[in-house]
Amino acid sequence: MLNYIVRRVLTMIPMLVVISFISFVIIQLPPGDFLNTMQAVQGSSGGGMTNDQAELLRRRYGLDEPLLVQYGKWLSGFPRGDFGYSFEWNTSVWNLIDDRIGYTLLLGFCSLLVMFVLAIPIGIYSATHQYSIGDTVLSAFAFLGLSIPGFLLALIWLYVGGILLGLDIMGDQSKQYINQPWSLAKAWDYFLHLWPPAIILGLASTAQLMRIMRNGMLEAMSEQYITTARAKGLKERTVINRYAVRAAINPVVSVMAMEVPKIISSSILIGVVMSVPTTGPTFLSALRSQDMYVAGTLLMVMSVMLLVANLIADLILGWLDPRIVYT
Repeated sequence: MLNYIVRRVLTMIPMLVVISFISFVIIQLPPGDFLNTMQAVQGSSGGGMTNDQAELLRRRYGLDEPLLVQYGKWLSGFPRGDFGYSFEWNTSVWNLIDDRIGYTLLLGFCSLLVMFVLAIPIGIYSATHQYSIGDTVLSAFAFLGLSIPGFLLALIWLYVGGILLGLDIMGDQSKQYINQPWSLAKAWDYFLHLWPPAIILGLASTAQLMRIMRNGMLEAMSEQYITTARAKGLKERTVINRYAVRAAINPVVSVMAMEVPKIISSSILIGVVMSVPTTGPTFLSALRSQDMYVAGTLLMVMSVMLLVANLIADLILGWLDPRIVYT
């Protein structure tokens, strides 16, 4: 198992290098650079930066160098934790995004937890009560969840929670706790602001996973070994939980790992709508202003999240299914 993990981690390194290069090239494809964008913004507001000033800054920050040279300088800073400089925010990239990455990881973990807690029991119930009223109602809610995008659910929550209920639901904490030291009251307020975006992010994927779990359970319960277990006099709960669920949960774990990119992409819009400090608003701002080091680093972080999630999913599958052996 350890050899397998080491090999997977080592294969991630060249893959991330390729991803970083492709991301850097794509970000650089639009004409101009950050200084051109700054000139356009200042010009529209009545100010302006002369071409000579822009060229001076371009030489200072190395934006006049060839693309491969800029990429090499950016990549060479990775081993020492230097991911470049944000021109828009006038700070190092890591100082800008570290808190946002932490919040995005926490939000993503909570979303996966919501998926697991809701999808597995609902899928088991729907399979063991096939075509019942409960199965029909839950299937209808599943299809409804698949059809409503996350940002629309966020807007609905803003109306219900913010206008109808009068709650302070924007951001990751209430205004009175901003810049205050941590306490039990602040931690509870942080949790209350965390669960709505986590549930919104997890609902669409929960509906999909519920259907996968239901179909897997129905297929498992039709297998011969389930009939044999029942013939031996085992309790129905034991047959379902020990044999059917264990066989049906494998595709759910695999799909949950593939839901990570959807969570990341959805968190961009939800971060904008609900003003929560995910990487989404910063990423969109970096793309608009052509702040290439910020955008490139965030793409790299998203890629790392996806690769690590797939590795964890493979390890969980090996733990759940003894037929899977990693050497």
